[in-house]
Amino acid sequence: MPTKQELAELIRHACEKRGWGPTKLARAVSVAAGQPPDTLERQYARRWLKGERAPTHWLPYVVQVLDLDLEPSGEIQNAGSNAEATDTVASVIQLGRRDVHRRNFLAATSGYALSALALPDLDSITRRTKTASAGAVRVGAGEVTAVKQMVKALGDAAAELGGGHARHLAVRYLTDDVAPWLNGKYTEATGRELFAATSQLVHLAGWMAQDEGKDAEHQGRAQQYYAHAYRLAAEARDPELSATALRGLAVQATDLGFRAEAVQLAEACVRYGKDLDNPRAVAYYEATFANAAAQDNDRKLATRHLALSETAIGRSGATAGESWAAHYSPGRWAHESGMILARLGDLDAAEEHLRLALDIHGLDRRRTRAIVLADLGGVRLRQGDLDGALTTWTEFVNCADGIRSVKVHTAVQDMRTRLNRFRDMPDAAQLQQKAARLLR
Repeated sequence: MPTKQELAELIRHACEKRGWGPTKLARAVSVAAGQPPDTLERQYARRWLKGERAPTHWLPYVVQVLDLDLEPSGEIQNAGSNAEATDTVASVIQLGRRDVHRRNFLAATSGYALSALALPDLDSITRRTKTASAGAVRVGAGEVTAVKQMVKALGDAAAELGGGHARHLAVRYLTDDVAPWLNGKYTEATGRELFAATSQLVHLAGWMAQDEGKDAEHQGRAQQYYAHAYRLAAEARDPELSATALRGLAVQATDLGFRAEAVQLAEACVRYGKDLDNPRAVAYYEATFANAAAQDNDRKLATRHLALSETAIGRSGATAGESWAAHYSPGRWAHESGMILARLGDLDAAEEHLRLALDIHGLDRRRTRAIVLADLGGVRLRQGDLDGALTTWTEFVNCADGIRSVKVHTAVQDMRTRLNRFRDMPDAAQLQQKAARLLR
């Protein structure tokens, strides 16, 4: 059962979705309870929304009219908790079903992010191989391959067009197709491969949710998917997938302003990946640590891990390989490093890295290219190069057309705000008009 404050947050989000205020909520609850519409006073509903008091007698009717889901959501137990660990498979399937049925999600919090570091249930796969029901479906290499192929197909589409495209397909695939396999019959070796592949799918669902909307529910949904991706990867004994899931949590914590938590999660991410024989993965995680440290204004720590990341990417070679971190190309490294350098105040080096990402390495995804162009325009404006910024931003606006990504949407809004200073210039005014059409 949620706490009083958590329940208030759920009620607020549900009311905001419907455009309801306390008066409308009070009337709807009264009618649902079989009472006259004015039975429940507005002030009571207002107190529920503020978290000043919890509905007791009225709770079943609040749940009914707002379609709230107050079932246990499978959150990860805190490290110091004595409670029995939640089964990861049951928890992630329930998470997906709540998403499919559009249940309300709690906002992302710093405490939940850190709770992901609690020790996962490392015996869960072994236990499942011994307790599968007689009628459970048999699972082998074919099912594992199917999950991996679906992750690639959905991931390719999201990388090109943004997380807002086809996220529901990823979640439906988890709940309708993968769930019976997770509850099926398999050997321990197959179970580890299945958990690892499912971790990738769940991570993708989290990334798509994070990229779809910056509101509290989308970010809370993404955070829970990332945490479950970590648990699945850790139970599969896959350090690279574990580190990558923690990276997702660290990046989100950075974006949400949870700076100390972001540093702690990024440090754990690097620790998981330190023994990997995969330079791209090592560069990926070290750059994450550098970015978290830069956002925390720790220049020394950021510089040290940025240098470690550069050393690793220099050893990565031209071939991507099959690993989960294979997409972290030298071009993507150049982009991330450029933004870290911009945060540290080295704008000339930042511009050089961003141009390197675009012109020399190239970027194979339209969403990624749009974001780099937006960032480069911002850096050029900070350098006093207005003409360069306008040229780059014009290319960004053209590239961004049709992409459903909150990151791209935010970049468009940021650009328009910065262009307000130059609205008397014809080129800037024309660019603002193009950007306005994108936002519509």
